[in-house]
Amino acid sequence: MLVLVVTAVTAERDAVVRGASPAGDLQEVPVPGGLLHRVRHPAGPVFDVLAAGVGPGAAGAGAAAALAAAELRSHPYDLVFSAGIGGGFQPAAPVGSLVVSVAVVAADLGAETPDGFRSTAELGFGAVAHQAPERLVRAVAEATGAAPGTVLTVSTATGSAERAAELAARHPGALAEAMEGFGVAEAAAAHGVPVLELRAVSNPVGPRDRAAWRIGEALAVLGRAFDRPAAGLADLPDPADTADTADTADTANTAADRLEADPADRPETEEERTP
Repeated sequence: MLVLVVTAVTAERDAVVRGASPAGDLQEVPVPGGLLHRVRHPAGPVFDVLAAGVGPGAAGAGAAAALAAAELRSHPYDLVFSAGIGGGFQPAAPVGSLVVSVAVVAADLGAETPDGFRSTAELGFGAVAHQAPERLVRAVAEATGAAPGTVLTVSTATGSAERAAELAARHPGALAEAMEGFGVAEAAAAHGVPVLELRAVSNPVGPRDRAAWRIGEALAVLGRAFDRPAAGLADLPDPADTADTADTADTANTAADRLEADPADRPETEEERTP
């Protein structure tokens, strides 16, 4: 299985790489506008990890470039993660916990009206949510201990109790907020690849109290999360089988399998790096 993981910043990327590749094997793969860090977990899955930048625009552009480059190399991705740290809605998602998306929702994409906020979907200008395949969510939640719930994408991080309460009222199932997921989900949907968002909670959603943030702890949780599902990815339902369609195409030939046939696109082993 070949998996694209899109983070905002390098600290998140490095946490994912450490978790997904305990042995430290790493190959750098250039893509337009960025650099993938490719690692193979001992259990077999290959992870391409990209620090694409902060916000849905940068994350979506980076994800789209990586997805297109993979297709041009005839090694399309089987699954996409938007991953990193984020804020948790209290008390459902305490600091140090992990959340996996049942849906990724653009929470502030819309317009303010005299009657309150209206999303672009309500205005008739397109979708603001991407639902994740239920069986895939369940499998990742069981492998990592993550709580399944809605993850909100915001362009401005919440900094007040009033805004937190407003978002929670508009999105009763929301467990976390971050700034990149919807952009990544839009790119994945355009390429027909299933997408999940995985967030380690570093702070409560609400008033900004930097003394209460636990960024280091959340990064450690994030890294461990990518070790656990990596070990069990071979047992996860094939992403192509998670959609409610009648497609019965053979899905055994995953992108990771195809990498084996192209040595230039796989991580080097320790022996190969040694002169």
